[in-house]
Amino acid sequence: MSNDIAYPVFRTPDPALALSTARRLMEFGRCEYSEVSVYAELPSLAEVRRVAKELPEGWFRGQETYGEFDGVPLEDQPVLVVGVQGPGLPADPAAYEGRLPVEYGLLELPVGSIEDAFMAAVGPNTGEINWEGLWWPDAPEVGFHGESKHAEVTLLFNTSTRHLDEPADDHTVLVHVRSASFDGRQMREPYAHWLAEQVGLRVIGPGQRS
Repeated sequence: MSNDIAYPVFRTPDPALALSTARRLMEFGRCEYSEVSVYAELPSLAEVRRVAKELPEGWFRGQETYGEFDGVPLEDQPVLVVGVQGPGLPADPAAYEGRLPVEYGLLELPVGSIEDAFMAAVGPNTGEINWEGLWWPDAPEVGFHGESKHAEVTLLFNTSTRHLDEPADDHTVLVHVRSASFDGRQMREPYAHWLAEQVGLRVIGPGQRS
């Protein structure tokens, strides 16, 4: 089993520029199997309702406390906890008490089908667009074979970390490669540098593990 590590290669307060830059990197590795997923954390009922109006096809899921529904049949659990698409969201504000932030997601869609709409809808919330199923080419000049399993590009909105736990006023593009550590040193980091350079970017910070 292997893991990935993601390196920041671009950062800007302009979401449209961040998206176009991420797409440039993604297109370098895009293939017929490539897919895109989106995710956001919505901290208020107002934001849940706004995003549901703009992107109703997504799935919304509220928080639950550990063990809260142990032994409770799935059909008896609140729809907001199980997960529901926009049109099925509860109308009663009381249904959201203790359930915020609400998570929003759409997974494994065709590339190009959701990115612009999500960028417009994410607003001030933390979130991400993730392209996977890419194919990074061989880089013989730096001694690396290509790879597909960990070939991904992520665009982070309003945060600089993959865990979305550090709010920021800008947006960050990450390039993913396979993690291969020896004596605390990432042996495939030069490959991330090479990938960034192919589209006019550069690594601007340390790698981030999932």
